[in-house]
Amino acid sequence: MANKRETHCNNQVDTFAEALATARQMQQNWLTYGVDFVNIYVEDVEGDWLETWGHDEILGNSQLDSIKEFLVSNDSVAVKVRQHLGERSLFDFAVNLEESWRISETNDRLSAVRKLLAGEGNSINTDDIRLFDLANSLLVKLAEIL
Repeated sequence: MANKRETHCNNQVDTFAEALATARQMQQNWLTYGVDFVNIYVEDVEGDWLETWGHDEILGNSQLDSIKEFLVSNDSVAVKVRQHLGERSLFDFAVNLEESWRISETNDRLSAVRKLLAGEGNSINTDDIRLFDLANSLLVKLAEIL
């Protein structure tokens, strides 16, 4: 038992030592090159990497793409959702809907979709039977396409 604990501690110390060496090297590069040290660590420093940070997660998401395609389709549930949303952003709704889809508990997922349909700051009652039916229909359709 003592050997396992020593090995585990040695691995943590080694990992920490590597991280510390990397940080020291980065600090030395900062002192040597000034602001230009960023060219060492960022390939396309002059590009739009900062503006597009995180877009890979959204743009490469096939589940989100399927949800977006469904929401703009002529499916009766999609039409009802668009009518219900009115002026609200369909893209933002799709992103939030995709996040809600990741919830494993069915009742929690249904509750999240009802709240999402109700919208923040809106005075729509989330206990409304029509809202419940729309959320349930939407989840059934998503189960079919995802």
